[in-house]
Amino acid sequence: MAHATYRLLTFSELNGWAEDDHAAALSVFRNTADLLGPDWADCVVALDGAEDARMYFETHFVLVEITDGNPALFTGYFEPELSGSLTPDDTYRHPLYRLPEGDLPTRAEIEDGALAGRGLELVWLSDPVEAFFLHIQGSGRVTLPDGGTLRVGFAAKNGYPYQSVGKKLIDAGKIDPTEISAERIKDWMRAHPTDAKELMRQNQSYVFFRELDVPPESGPIGVMGRSVTAGRTIAVDPEYNTYGAPVWIEKDAPDAIASLMIAQDTGGAIKGAQRADIFVGTGAKAGHIAGSYQQSGRMVALLPCKLAEGLI
Repeated sequence: MAHATYRLLTFSELNGWAEDDHAAALSVFRNTADLLGPDWADCVVALDGAEDARMYFETHFVLVEITDGNPALFTGYFEPELSGSLTPDDTYRHPLYRLPEGDLPTRAEIEDGALAGRGLELVWLSDPVEAFFLHIQGSGRVTLPDGGTLRVGFAAKNGYPYQSVGKKLIDAGKIDPTEISAERIKDWMRAHPTDAKELMRQNQSYVFFRELDVPPESGPIGVMGRSVTAGRTIAVDPEYNTYGAPVWIEKDAPDAIASLMIAQDTGGAIKGAQRADIFVGTGAKAGHIAGSYQQSGRMVALLPCKLAEGLI
């Protein structure tokens, strides 16, 4: 793991631990437990007899608070629902691309046609702003003209670092930091299309997509190759937190619900030991929640004894 400080805690020190739905967390943990490494073997084997979810977690895991000197920050992400077409026309003019072979160009080069004519277009969208934000979310559901739905998900990035357009707008004095949200940024972009195009190009990071074959009732595919779960999956920085690990999320907001979540995803903007992006669901309502979600608190990892001993 990256440079960090590790502190052992007890379950009695977790605010709200007794009130959580441990069975719901255990169900999500089972979904990716078979992908965990050898240090997790005892925990995975014990799943066969785990009838009391709370007892399972308290018996087989050690609480470790991992910090890197930066405060905790929790944001939200979601699966957008967009309209699109498998063929371009006057309405659908903005493609999502499959992963190309060879050198990976910048966002500006791609938007200027670097990938055109190579048959890499997966689907065409009508709104360049929504297409840009789909790159940030990493997955989505696209409704086609015939009523069908295409599920798309992250395939790869072009290797350039992610740049936050929200931060650039704040730094430029275009949006008050107290008003920042995904919807506020989208509104600004649509009101200033020429400036918005240049702003989006400043984020040279570009995401390539693939078609997902998952049931309609399942969430999008996370970094572990399995569906994520609303309210129980978080995206984390793998430099500090292990994919598949249970992580206790405790928020500072009044009346906030503390929950045991599972680290099953990641994202370009998720950097740091105490940084998590919470998957909140699919569609416009989830998008509204995710777009303005920003809370402080603390993260506490649940780790097998063998793994924790190597850190402390």
